[in-house]
Amino acid sequence: MCWSATADLVAGTCIAAVGVACVSRVRRPGDLPLAALPLLLGAHQIIESKVWDAGGGTGPATVAWAVIALPLLAVWVPVAVLCAAPRHASSRLLIPLAVGLVTAAMFAYALAVRPVRAEIRGHTVGYFVDLSHAELLIAGYLLATVGSLLLSGDRGLTLFGVMVAVGALICWAVWQMEFVSTWCAFAAVWSVVLFGWVRGRPPQRDRRAYGMARDSHS
Repeated sequence: MCWSATADLVAGTCIAAVGVACVSRVRRPGDLPLAALPLLLGAHQIIESKVWDAGGGTGPATVAWAVIALPLLAVWVPVAVLCAAPRHASSRLLIPLAVGLVTAAMFAYALAVRPVRAEIRGHTVGYFVDLSHAELLIAGYLLATVGSLLLSGDRGLTLFGVMVAVGALICWAVWQMEFVSTWCAFAAVWSVVLFGWVRGRPPQRDRRAYGMARDSHS
């Protein structure tokens, strides 16, 4: 990941294949948005291969990559977690969702009015957009994405959130200028963990069928 156009293309294709497997294993309708996340992340890596091919710059691939990485993921992840999480966790998950919506709106506005530029830096890609209150936006982004996983009330998703949080810290410490690029690459790799979570989910009980069964035995 993030080493070359070929690496991003191969990795993106593999992660998208994991996404197909995740979606095909879904047993609960509410799990579908989260199961489809590897498909989005795989496409994201494939798009970054086009950024490599273009030598960075401000072209369509760079804009598409930034739209997925910033506003889209800031909303997709908390919404997907809210759909999949147990009912008792729903109220607390509204917090990262609200933060994600505000953060995504600010990112979307910045991308609409200011150019985003990609720069090839050795074996990584740096993305640059003029953001107001950048530190606050990154904090909101992490609360919406990692925070929703940690607050999910589901052991597998919490473990996934811990792994992504650790990866975010590593990326920040080692590749500060390429944080978003490398963090998304880590998240894509960990889609394999998400596949394991999807496989382990039991089918959702049909409450209406359950109630009819009880009535028939009454």
